[in-house]
Amino acid sequence: MTLLSIVWDMNPTIFELGPFEIRWYGLLFATAFLLGFSIIARMFKQENLPDEWTDKLLIYMMLAVVLGARFGHVFFYDWQYYSENPGEILKIWHGGLASHGGAIGIVIALLLYSKFVSKRSPLWVFDRIMVVTALGAFLIRIGNFINSEIFGVPTDLPWGVEFVRAKAYYPLVARHPTQLYEAFSYLLVFLILVYIYERTQLKNKQGFMFGVFLILAFAARFLIEFMKENQEAFEAGMVLNMGQILSIPFFLAGFYFVFRKEKTTEIQTTKPKEPVISSNVKKAK
Repeated sequence: MTLLSIVWDMNPTIFELGPFEIRWYGLLFATAFLLGFSIIARMFKQENLPDEWTDKLLIYMMLAVVLGARFGHVFFYDWQYYSENPGEILKIWHGGLASHGGAIGIVIALLLYSKFVSKRSPLWVFDRIMVVTALGAFLIRIGNFINSEIFGVPTDLPWGVEFVRAKAYYPLVARHPTQLYEAFSYLLVFLILVYIYERTQLKNKQGFMFGVFLILAFAARFLIEFMKENQEAFEAGMVLNMGQILSIPFFLAGFYFVFRKEKTTEIQTTKPKEPVISSNVKKAK
């Protein structure tokens, strides 16, 4: 145990009411949806789009993230257990969500949304939804930190964290706070996408912002995985863990969308009196 470390023992439960409890993770998850909904609503309003598009997008996204992340965990990380206990698959409150599964769920949902609601190219909505996806990923990783889960391997760096609530499963030593590494990586991606949307014309190149998100988010995920504890026993001895293997195709797809040749398409918009996204984030503080 290093002398220079941070002891983390925060209770992940905000309060309990009988058999029910409100947890920080759930609150941050809900905040990600509400804040994302507000940002998308302002973006769509700026672009003179129907209000119902926003409402339907929220429904598509909620189902995509929850079901995609859950089934991603079930099939990518612990299929042996769930194949023997199928009744546990839908019990999300028992834990087990995979970000890669959530990403796949979002892609499927947005393809359906483009076909049945917006009637536009899927890349048009991908570009806009990636802004709020990056912000949501930031909030969710903060929730993981509060839960004392998905942390890193031991370290002697001064910002190493001793996760007291995980001592029943792991030795109590200072570890890389990889949840925070990921969280602030996603926050940086969010700020970069905000800049592209508000300050450049690259937002009109369909697929560009989507590609930027895939490159930056999954490059960060791939690198940070080297400092993480394995999430499942089968990952022991693997050169690349499951999180890294799943990150590679997303990363490569990002390069395709950023560098593919396409004529810039002009989209008629109404310039707001103040920045669409940055002003909304200030109000949310």
